[in-house]
Amino acid sequence: MSRKKVVVLVGTLAVVAALGGTGFYFREELAEMIPFLQEGNSKDRVFVEKVSLVMNQYTGVSNRYNGTVESQDTFEVSVDSNRKINEIKVEVGELVEEGQTLVTYDTNELKMQIAQANLEVESINNDIENYNKQKETLAQERDKAADSEKFSYTTQIQNIENSIAQKQFDLESKQLEISKYQKQMNESSVKSKVSGVVREINEKGTDANGNTAPFMTILKTGEYRVKGSIDEQNIWMLADGQPVVIRSRVDETKTWKGKIALIDTEKPQSQGNSNSNMYMPEGGEAMTATKYPFYIELESADGLILGQHVYIELDNGQEQVKEGLWLYGSYIIQDEEKPYVWVANDKDQLEKRYIELGEYDAEMDEYEIVSGLSGDDYITWPMQGLYEGVTTVTDEAEVDHSSPLYNQEPEAMGTEQVYPEELGTEMPLESVPDTELGVEAAPGGVEVIE
Repeated sequence: MSRKKVVVLVGTLAVVAALGGTGFYFREELAEMIPFLQEGNSKDRVFVEKVSLVMNQYTGVSNRYNGTVESQDTFEVSVDSNRKINEIKVEVGELVEEGQTLVTYDTNELKMQIAQANLEVESINNDIENYNKQKETLAQERDKAADSEKFSYTTQIQNIENSIAQKQFDLESKQLEISKYQKQMNESSVKSKVSGVVREINEKGTDANGNTAPFMTILKTGEYRVKGSIDEQNIWMLADGQPVVIRSRVDETKTWKGKIALIDTEKPQSQGNSNSNMYMPEGGEAMTATKYPFYIELESADGLILGQHVYIELDNGQEQVKEGLWLYGSYIIQDEEKPYVWVANDKDQLEKRYIELGEYDAEMDEYEIVSGLSGDDYITWPMQGLYEGVTTVTDEAEVDHSSPLYNQEPEAMGTEQVYPEELGTEMPLESVPDTELGVEAAPGGVEVIE
């Protein structure tokens, strides 16, 4: 046997003796701290995602608020509460034109009132005619009567003239009454003064929460804005002039830009299940958080529909398209030597991949990847305790969260990630204290001598 083989064999036996002799307990402890000394746990699984998908999906970093596209101007329709409504001609969401009939009143009672008033007018005219005939007769008789009787006739004529004056006053009053009824007949319908979309109809004069509300509201067509709402707990997050992104609920790739034009803290929205949030202060009872409306001025409303429901996001640059490959900083480990990421290799096992970084977008916390990684690679988020060789899966349901990887002792977790290289994957065995291993390590470790 050659001298080289003998030296290698002796060095190997020394290592085996060190880890398998009286230092067996320390060997297990050392294996737990240094993953390269163990083969890993067969139950450990790590979920990996394609880099291109990680960077293209919406990350949810920005808060989202519900919004509705509405007109810059709103037209409120009022009805006469003293009149009975016959028919509502439109429905919520219906597009109406200026001059279109919205509501019609019941005119049956008006017709009866007009007919009755006309009968009374006819009666008054008959009374006036009779009084005039009586007056004419008395005047003729007075002319023929003796002087001593003329005064009596004159008094009767004056009384009749007073009656005629009263009847004429009654006649004018009835004629005014008929004119009023006729005007109401002519105004037996309510017409829209604008073109737009019917937003809401409150037949009882109150909204769903019992608050006073206009009978009907129409959103005028023309320039659009987006109305959102935010509760009092989070209103501090918004400010006038703050840029926002409007995102379609149906297709999240469709977006519009705008800015907050107004946060209306003077007009809180109605308290109710749909407009308020419940929260529980520590040690207290459940309370209702008041919600306030805020309005978005759009750069362009092309493609938006009046009444459309959208998402509102604060603009943090998430819509900017960068050239090249970029990766969120949370996926990158900043090693002392060189940054790296955890990547699935062609054997579906996790490995450390060193990468070269370019520019850094501090606002989005994204790094440009110059080399070492492609959009087709599969990566995982660098959780505590990862080690090379752990099995990777692309179906998150295959991850066993009861495995040792996901149930490490707090002491092992620490505040920073610890990896084999940080513990010294190239650590010579003489650096292990002899008193702990119980044997003397070969000087210089396993040394090959030519």
